[in-house]
Amino acid sequence: MMKKSIAAFDSADFELVKSIALTFPGTEESVSHEGTPSVKANGKLMCRLHETGAFIPIRLDFTFREVFLERYPEFFLLPDHYKAYPYVCIWTGTRDKTLLKEVLTLSWKGLATKRQLIAFDNQAPGK
Repeated sequence: MMKKSIAAFDSADFELVKSIALTFPGTEESVSHEGTPSVKANGKLMCRLHETGAFIPIRLDFTFREVFLERYPEFFLLPDHYKAYPYVCIWTGTRDKTLLKEVLTLSWKGLATKRQLIAFDNQAPGK
């Protein structure tokens, strides 16, 4: 028996996050679970639109995850399914570009190669 798809997402809800995530070296557009749009960094899942369309899981170290959950409870959530994995989820309606860039930078740094990190740090303002 085939499992019925529960996908109810609108790809447009992922556009802002995707546009920021794709600015990092080694990132590429991809398709993930239930056909949802995603971004991979060096072949590893960085972020994707959840199949319900309600939120976007973003790969993030557990230590950083706790900081974002505590500091920005109105933007971030942690559904039970993600508690054991290094992800934080952000509501799809979040349009704070500074906050999105901050969390996506940390996500990318966790997936980047040493060479990519050095190149990225050398391009940082003030260098």
